[in-house]
Amino acid sequence: MLLVAVATSFESVLLRERLGKRRDMTIVVTGVGPVNAAHAVTLAIMQHHPSEIMVCGVGGCYPESALQIGEVVCADVECYGDLGAASPTGFLDMRQLGFPVVAGPTPIYNDLPIQIVPIDRRAKFVTVSTCTGTDEAARSIETRTGGAVENMEGAAVAHVAHLHGIPVGEIRGISNVVTNRDTKSWRLKEAAAVSQEALLSWIARR
Repeated sequence: MLLVAVATSFESVLLRERLGKRRDMTIVVTGVGPVNAAHAVTLAIMQHHPSEIMVCGVGGCYPESALQIGEVVCADVECYGDLGAASPTGFLDMRQLGFPVVAGPTPIYNDLPIQIVPIDRRAKFVTVSTCTGTDEAARSIETRTGGAVENMEGAAVAHVAHLHGIPVGEIRGISNVVTNRDTKSWRLKEAAAVSQEALLSWIARR
């Protein structure tokens, strides 16, 4: 059973049109943000017992990522981009604070592993609770995390998947460059379409 998690309904239109009747997969609309994503995916895991989880949707690319609007990319690592503490000397992540988000023999801090990489173009994804809306903040997060694609759910889904021992992947279409906020330049529908097409192609090849 494949569980596909999308944040909003418009990010699943093509998936539902072409895959809605399949019994070997379930699509869940989580709602926006890490808490909604973690809650919805946990409930879906308990109900459907998936063997794999895929996140599909849109994301913004950081200025130095070399990605373009309309491209599609998958995560090779997910990162909690703003989980930590502010200090006079700068941002302190969970490793610097000494608090793993997942304890154990190999503790996990801000960076969460990804097991499924459905396409060749891959990059580090960064999950935030507040969408970045200034060029200065975008470059700061990009430099600090080494990330390329910003979103609001992926790390939470990867976190839940890890806790349940389920392989997880994430694929996103680039809707905008993360810089000074300008929604008129965003291409949300186009980005949602290319991410779904890429996921559909991956499913067809399995």
